[in-house]
Amino acid sequence: QVQLVESGGGLVQAGGSLRLSCAASGRTFSTYAMAWFRQAPGKEREFVAAITWAAGVTLYADSVKGRFTASGDNAKNTGYLQMNSLKPEDTAVYYCAARPISISILTSAYRDWGQGTQVTVSS
Repeated sequence: QVQLVESGGGLVQAGGSLRLSCAASGRTFSTYAMAWFRQAPGKEREFVAAITWAAGVTLYADSVKGRFTASGDNAKNTGYLQMNSLKPEDTAVYYCAARPISISILTSAYRDWGQGTQVTVSS
């Protein structure tokens, strides 16, 4: 099992940037994929972005493509989500999740989850 701890959320004005971090521990992470999901009040949790640590393959939701970038630092076992040009509709609790090998956009595909970090974008 992988333990995930997120950080980096906060309050930012529209057009601003934030970088979320997700520190992983518990096993060798080099063969895993890390994904980012978000959940706004009253809405279902939705896929945002993902990256495979071995090959660096990335996938993004259309709503964040060109604004968000997922990356990973193997030496630190930490994943990042750089969020630029933030919009009020990006406001949500953001979660990182991990699974072996391949990316999935489905929440049910991930067993290991972080605790979530709040991102609030003011207009």
